[in-house]
Order: sequence, then C-alpha cells, then structure tokens
Amino acid sequence: MGESYDGGVPLVEAVRSGFVESAHRGSVVLLDPTGAVRAEAGDVLGPVFPRSSNKPLQAVAMLRAGLPLTGADLAVACASHHGEDRHVERVGALLRRTGLDPSALRCPPDLPISGTAREALLRAGGGPSRLHMNCSGKHVGMLLSCQVAGWPVAGYWRPEHPLQQRITATVEEFTGEPPAAVGVDGCGAPLLAVSLVGLARAYLRLVSAEPGSAARTVADAMRGYPEMVAGTGPEAYDTRLMAGIPGLLAKSGAEGVVAVAVPGAGAVAVKIDDGASRALMPVLVSALRRLSVEAPVLDELAESPLHGGGEIVGAVRARW
Repeated sequence: MGESYDGGVPLVEAVRSGFVESAHRGSVVLLDPTGAVRAEAGDVLGPVFPRSSNKPLQAVAMLRAGLPLTGADLAVACASHHGEDRHVERVGALLRRTGLDPSALRCPPDLPISGTAREALLRAGGGPSRLHMNCSGKHVGMLLSCQVAGWPVAGYWRPEHPLQQRITATVEEFTGEPPAAVGVDGCGAPLLAVSLVGLARAYLRLVSAEPGSAARTVADAMRGYPEMVAGTGPEAYDTRLMAGIPGLLAKSGAEGVVAVAVPGAGAVAVKIDDGASRALMPVLVSALRRLSVEAPVLDELAESPLHGGGEIVGAVRARW
C-alpha cells in the first residue's frame, strides 16, 4: 500500500447535446476470483477512506464479538438505509433490545435519505432523528455487541474502545493491510483508510468465506435482504445491484466509493476523486462487464440521463 492517494484518471464524462461538458477522475481496480489484479486505472494502492463500504467488515467484527443478529436485522446493521418505515421500525426494535434510548447512539440526528420518506416525515410534523440517520443500524449493532461482550457502552465509538480495536483487527485481516489512517466518519464512528486493492480483496473474502462463518453470515444477510441495506427507490443502487445479480455483494460509501464482489467472477473497488455519486455506477458497470458479469440491471445503471428543457439531451457515461 502506498503512503498517500495520488489521485485518479478520467473515468466518466458528462455529454450534453453531443458535447463533453465535464468529467470525473478516479481510480478503479478489478480482481479475478483468485485475488489477482485483472485490470486497474488510477492509484489503486494509495489509501482512501472507504466510508460506508467498511460496514460489512465492521459487522464481521461485531458478529465475532457475539452480536446476536441474523437476516434482516443483520442486514440493517450493515446498511446505509434510506430512512423508510421498514428501516426505522427495525432499528427501533433493535434499540429497544438494548434497553437504551436514542440518546445512547453516537450517530447524529438526520432526515431520511429517501426523498419520499423525508417528505412524508416532514408532512407528518416530524424532523431529524438518530433513528432516521442512515448509519443508525450499525450503531445499534455496536451497542448490542458491547452488551453481549461485556464491554462498556460508554464511548463505544472511540478508537481505543475494545469493539473498535476488534474492528480495526478485522479490517486489517480482510484487506491484508494495516489501516494507513484513522478518521471520524460522518456518523461519528472511526474510519479506517485502506487501498482499493485491499478493499476489493476484503469483499472477495466476504463472498468466498465458508458457510456459517461470520463473514459469510454478513454477506448472506445483505444479499438476502438487499432492501434493508439501502432502500426501494431508484437511487438505492446497492439494493438494485444485489436484487438484480444473484450472489453479488455491494456496498457504496460517501465521497464516491463503492465495493462489489461476485462469486466466481471477482471483485471491484472504485473511488471517484471529487466524491460525485453520479459517476459511480457508470464506472462500476464498465468494470463488472470486464469481469463478464451481465444482467439487465447493468443496462439500467450504465448511464445517467442529462436533461434539458424537460427532455433527455445527454448522459453521464463511462469513458474507461
């Protein structure tokens, strides 16, 4: 792994009325099923913050610590959920199992990611809450893990806490790299910097783990309940990918990150330098097709339309 991220190359362009009006730079790596690099562009060895793409690895550490969750409950603990009723209700039920109230959660109050859910909440007179924050499932999972393991709940988010130390060790195990930096994620939890190669390697290990292992349990929960990992709207890309491609595991993160693995095909990790989410899917689709993965959902996500005067006049598309 390099000491710093040196930046990427042009990966995506926005074409309006046949004219390229802007572009996004970034880095992407493809691993084959053995973990060997199949293709790459940009800096795939420099450390980046994976943001919420770290969540499956955090969940593996929590399961190993005794977290008593499976199925949809475990999926929402891995989620960047969109704040739909199904998410808030399930996270609320898990929180009640802890005997604590929302003030115990480190994640800040927020509105739902889903525009539909956000509008409904505001119309009903509601407002930002910790349960609606997209990382609330992970934070409740952390509280439950601490209670089962006998660790203090206070300060569960601090890097020196036993839970966070377990998470750091798990990230190092699965990526094959010591974290290059420790930061604070948007939800307040520690954030560990690794390379794109390490991130893709970790996802490959998640989908190829032995049945019954913590890693496989996490992967199976996310793939079995993809609507809990993101949501049901058109911008719930992780949900659409996992629902549309059998066996695929996907988790995106803020600031232009996504990691995906498909058993028997390989793994992909992407970082868009300027953090633009609109650039992620075109690059990911191009990468998956290079791994011979094909499905109708990839046709749907390959380009994002650009509008002018109420009509489609162009698209955001991969140039790599």
